[in-house]
Amino acid sequence: MEGFLTSAALGTIPHGFSTSDGFDLPDVVPSTSLVRAKQVHSADVKIVTQAWDDPPEADALVTNKTGLALGIVTADCAPVLLADPHAGVIGAAHAGWRGALNGVIENTVAAMVSLGASIDSIGAAIGPTIAQDSYEVDQAFRDQFEESDGRFFQPGREGHLQFDLPAYVAQRLGLAGVGLVEDLREDTYTQPARFFSFRRATHRNEPTGGRQLSVIGLPA
Repeated sequence: MEGFLTSAALGTIPHGFSTSDGFDLPDVVPSTSLVRAKQVHSADVKIVTQAWDDPPEADALVTNKTGLALGIVTADCAPVLLADPHAGVIGAAHAGWRGALNGVIENTVAAMVSLGASIDSIGAAIGPTIAQDSYEVDQAFRDQFEESDGRFFQPGREGHLQFDLPAYVAQRLGLAGVGLVEDLREDTYTQPARFFSFRRATHRNEPTGGRQLSVIGLPA
């Protein structure tokens, strides 16, 4: 079974979305050091200039430096990798519902532009994410979103709704000005042989520590 997935939206920039098999970093992004943050479901973005010993709290990373691979981990939330291949600027965002709602996507794009990226040249890929049919929420969850976001919610069982997280993330990318967006359409919840899923593990009373790793980098 393959250890990672890729997207044409990111052009020739080395990247990969892992399956539960994982991967060796040099096989995906050679000649780089992996950089990660302490993810806290925020909208905070850090610009990375070098590998760090003490990762800061953040849910997105951007850089224009070679020799670095930006990594995020997910187990139902949306991993979003972004690149402007022409400017040599990349980004990686952990977009759970809370981070997406509060602006992590827009903040990531803005940070990339601050490093020289052009909105018109940025491509983005949404990796393995819990799909709408698998993501049951209640009305209190729905009430945190705008009335205009109703199209991302479909009726479910009585008193519940089904939320389309990847479509919502794609919309936020579009609102940020990103015109090229690919959703890999891989549901983490329904594929136990391929992906970890926090919600599935919780429902089955299984260990919940498994995570997919998504990376994008600029080789030295």
